[in-house]
Amino acid sequence: MPGLDIADDGFHLDGRPFRIISGGLHYFRVHPEQWADRLDKARLMGLNTVETYVPWNLHAPRRGEFRTDGGLDLPRFIELARAAGLRVLLRPGPYICAEWEGGGLPSWLLAREDITLRSCDPFFLEAVAEYFAALLPLVEPYYATRGGPVLAVQVENEYGAYGSDTEYLARIAGLLREGGVEVPLFTCDQPADLERGGLDGVLRTVNFGSRVDAGLAALRAVQPTGPLMCSEFWIGWFDRWGGIHAGRSAQDAAADLDRLLAAGASVNIYMFHGGTNFGFTNGANDKGTYRATITSYDYDAPLDEAGDPAEKYAAFREVIARHAPVPDAPIPAPGAKLAPRPVVLTETAPLFGHKAAAIGGSVADRPLTMEEVDVAFGFVRCDTTLPEAGPAVLRVGRVRDRAQVFVDGQPVGVLEREGHEHALAFTCPRPGAELSILVENLGRVNYGTAIHDRKGLLGEVTVNARPLASWTTRPLPLDVLGDMSGLDFETGGGVQGPTFHRGSFDVTEPADAFLAMDGWTKGHVWVNGFALGRYWSRGPQRTLYVPAPVLRRGQNEMLVLELHASATDVVELRSAPDLGITEE
Repeated sequence: MPGLDIADDGFHLDGRPFRIISGGLHYFRVHPEQWADRLDKARLMGLNTVETYVPWNLHAPRRGEFRTDGGLDLPRFIELARAAGLRVLLRPGPYICAEWEGGGLPSWLLAREDITLRSCDPFFLEAVAEYFAALLPLVEPYYATRGGPVLAVQVENEYGAYGSDTEYLARIAGLLREGGVEVPLFTCDQPADLERGGLDGVLRTVNFGSRVDAGLAALRAVQPTGPLMCSEFWIGWFDRWGGIHAGRSAQDAAADLDRLLAAGASVNIYMFHGGTNFGFTNGANDKGTYRATITSYDYDAPLDEAGDPAEKYAAFREVIARHAPVPDAPIPAPGAKLAPRPVVLTETAPLFGHKAAAIGGSVADRPLTMEEVDVAFGFVRCDTTLPEAGPAVLRVGRVRDRAQVFVDGQPVGVLEREGHEHALAFTCPRPGAELSILVENLGRVNYGTAIHDRKGLLGEVTVNARPLASWTTRPLPLDVLGDMSGLDFETGGGVQGPTFHRGSFDVTEPADAFLAMDGWTKGHVWVNGFALGRYWSRGPQRTLYVPAPVLRRGQNEMLVLELHASATDVVELRSAPDLGITEE
């Protein structure tokens, strides 16, 4: 039978010995018009396979939906991989981690108060079954058993770092098989978690970034025969807001890659090309202190955020050539970049002037969570009135994740989850003044038990130790801008509070660019309606990647939502990125 076989002495593909030399390339982090370019560069580095997760939360933003449009066209991505001569490792979760919002789990799951994620909770498993029923028929024609490129499918993801419920893993594996998966299944875990994260009859693989011999020995201890495989060979790392840009020397990573291949192991380089957490899709970690992941997912990978070969590309290609055939072709040249230019944002409009921020909403005796008002990404605005003038202390049980507080439209302070902040003092100017709290989801936690990460103002909210009787919660998702006609843009002039800034610029020939936000504080950027992602002056990231396909010949529109204040009305398109000071 054609396809990938798991034998005592290793992998066999279509009856012949086969070593998987793969690299991570997540289709949902790359503009779809750039997929073919990135895949071809994977082939030219010597890879024979690419790995991708599948983000359940993007494909199914609401229960009962399943999107495959635009950048979510997974069958097209698989077809392009086949056209490039590459095989595919598919990792559909349902949980994927990936430094991705909520680890890929849809936020609507959390609207059910008593749900237990990644468990045999009947509601959770029923939702997973619906997800697989929508996804797997799209993949079925591409299994290697049918002559397609999909070699194997992963069961869950690093489950041993989360729990030890073998029944749950077996149920997920069963749902995959019931959904028609006819290629081998595999699990992946870090060395210490291999025993409890594995499943009898399913290939175990190991994840690590160094100590190659120890990692492979740990795998052999729980799986005495069969292929040795490192499913995530970490060659870089991700960044958090307020941190330092992570890096790893090409020489060090290449030396460990050589050790892996010399041991006869198969490998998936994590990442070959990281890409970008466009829009509002970054995840976060919370191991006692909340840390949100930045917009760039460059990962210090062989192919940088713009798809250009970095130092690791040549170093890894040289290592791979010692162990497997590598195409006889030059290293690809960097792609074209726009010439640097300023963009003046001449028009402004207050966010609170947007009709979604000013009308409607749900009224309750407390602020509602984002999940309760069906918001996955972005913001909610929570409004109430203050009963009396004078000194006031606002207290919030839990802020998820950042709350900007306004009284009669004037900013009075910010509460941040990262700083464990719960209280804010201000002066109320009059009885009946409007208290407005703009709450931002900075990214749902993607790792550990904190994935049950509901957003908004949680717990008791009081002013001067007294609860307020009536709150109106209005969703402001902003992941899809939708109808902007409700905004009253004006030329020039200062605008109080969170503000949209708009301007235009001309392009003769679209090319990649990097948007510098010097003089701006914190917010989001859209170019021609495409959400580039978050910027924040605390760094480390100083530029946002602008993919060439987002631009068009002639006039282009730029929209910036600044949440605080800017010292300028100018942003700058540059020809090189600035991801901050690198720490290796």
